[in-house]
Amino acid sequence: MADRKAAWVTALAFFIVDQLTKWIVIGPLRLQERFQIELLPIFNLTWTENRGISLGMAQADSDLGRWLLVGGTAIIAGLVGWWITREKQRGDQLALAMVLGGALGNIVDRIRFGYVVDFLDLHFGDFRPFLVFNVADAAISIGVVILLLRALLVRPEAKEERIENV
Repeated sequence: MADRKAAWVTALAFFIVDQLTKWIVIGPLRLQERFQIELLPIFNLTWTENRGISLGMAQADSDLGRWLLVGGTAIIAGLVGWWITREKQRGDQLALAMVLGGALGNIVDRIRFGYVVDFLDLHFGDFRPFLVFNVADAAISIGVVILLLRALLVRPEAKEERIENV
């Protein structure tokens, strides 16, 4: 378990940063009332209530839908947590931790508010390479990309074969 401590700390750190940034935009910045704050010509804080899953798919417009998304996401988070306990590669552990921390942050939002608070809005004029997102979404996406890249590009070290003379 000690060798996985960094993964658990990473998951907790992403969860805390996600919830802290959401607290800032809801509380002190009151973004929900203001709707949008322009920070840079290519970056705004824009209030969005995401009632669906990734890319706004599977909208949960009812309490049943909301709790099904909470339950489904909780199951996935549990599986990712279990995977962390089984994974031997440190890079994969940390990528999984990013996914776990992000999933937990979005679960908390859905339980508290009935939707996920999204507010990070990167744009180039009218072109938006991403939908409005949050720290949890970024952690999940980056974690998944790292896992995919490691699976495709990192070769496991070949084990030495022992040849015994008979």
